[in-house]
Amino acid sequence: MATKEKKGHPYTLALMVTSTAIGGTLQYGYNLAIMNAPTVFIQNFVNETFQERWGIQLGVYELTLIWTFIVSIFSLGGFLGALIAGPMSVRLGRKKTMLLNNVFLLSSSLIALMSRTAKSFEMIIISRFLVGINAGISMNVQPMYFGESAPKHLRGAVSLSSAVFTSFGLVLGQVISLRELLGSEPCWQYLLASNAIPGFIQLLTLPWFPESPRYLLIDCGDKEACLNALRRLRGCEVQREELDEILQEQSETKGERAKQPWELFTDRSVRWQLITVAVLSCAMQLCGNDSIYFYASYVFQEAGISAGQIQYVTIGTGMCEFTACILCNLLIERLGRRLMLMGGYVLMTVWAVVFTVALSLENMVTWMPYLSMACIFTYILSFGMGPAGVTGILPTEIFNQKTRPAAYMTAGSLMWLNLFIIGMIFPFLVSGLGQYCFVPFGAVCLLTALYIQKVLPETKGKTLSMITKEFYRLNYHGHVKMDPEGKQAQYQIGEIFYSTAL
Repeated sequence: MATKEKKGHPYTLALMVTSTAIGGTLQYGYNLAIMNAPTVFIQNFVNETFQERWGIQLGVYELTLIWTFIVSIFSLGGFLGALIAGPMSVRLGRKKTMLLNNVFLLSSSLIALMSRTAKSFEMIIISRFLVGINAGISMNVQPMYFGESAPKHLRGAVSLSSAVFTSFGLVLGQVISLRELLGSEPCWQYLLASNAIPGFIQLLTLPWFPESPRYLLIDCGDKEACLNALRRLRGCEVQREELDEILQEQSETKGERAKQPWELFTDRSVRWQLITVAVLSCAMQLCGNDSIYFYASYVFQEAGISAGQIQYVTIGTGMCEFTACILCNLLIERLGRRLMLMGGYVLMTVWAVVFTVALSLENMVTWMPYLSMACIFTYILSFGMGPAGVTGILPTEIFNQKTRPAAYMTAGSLMWLNLFIIGMIFPFLVSGLGQYCFVPFGAVCLLTALYIQKVLPETKGKTLSMITKEFYRLNYHGHVKMDPEGKQAQYQIGEIFYSTAL
């Protein structure tokens, strides 16, 4: 070509993933974790504010209700973020959306920092709402950016790195929240504002990396920019097979505009894809895993752990999920998406049953609190091994470029709404059901595993057209003659790569 070709370094893709995730899904995990340690301090702050303003001493129920709203408003912000993520990613592109998203983050950090001086717990609520918007956008746009930028043989590992950074954010937030660091009474406002640091890192580094190649070619129609982006991300000349796959998707969607979420509900060709994404997004939160991070103190108190040890035990929960996500990353291209998802939910069902038994026998057997704690860890491990990572990959793999943003909007909206509902009722569920508090979560896990076994096809190593033919059988079952080429929708396992080899 006559134009100058920009070639990247072999590590460009790994560096792009790191830069994006530091200001992206890491924030979701970090902001889940940092709200547990200052629970008592912020509750005291709320009580003091009520006394100073109106001379009212709040009771335990009122204080718990206000605290759950402060915690759960994060989810409503995430819901709004999920709704605007789709239009932003279509209009601005994946990379620019991630950069602009930091406006919400830095605003929330500044408001949280000023809340104590202003003697306003309402500012904490506003701060949590804004950082929720930030998390809602990044949880939708980041997997899209990764899935569209990675080659087929790395697609699962690169997309799963979103979950790895989420769990790393959990661990980082739990460590920073220790009383010896920022989890003390004088420092809780600095803890809530500390999420600005990863945001600054992203603002300084992400502009150096290219936009999603698929977005550049399919949405913008710029083939030259797409080729340059591919060269930079691969560190070598573009493989003809990869370019042909993108061109095929472009030809299949030619003349179409990006669809809105409500249009997916009436599109029969994506009916079961949409149902699958909706079921798995709801199950992600209704299984109760993320609520453990919100309310670790409540859960471990119920399990019989002493108050002084809870903050250290809580770090173990984050380490469990972090370890499990790395293992999932290593196994996903070997075992496949379907097995990892179904296996995770089956194991979670088992541990929910064991946890219920352990809580029931807590007063009869001295070592039962330790079994209860072990069940929480294994529950989180099982979540990290499948649902935590694989759920975010699926919309990238089973929807095309024109339906993918709307699919992520739908999935993200359901995920955040369910997180809000669970976040609001979880403390009351623990206190109301007592030793049976995990029975509803176990039921959700069992039903989800059965759905996956019945409906979800394997997507490992397949192109979008192959996966579409798999769903064709469900979407048009008994109404339209099957495409004879659907029988050829086989895939080959190529060379396996993991994100750790990037």
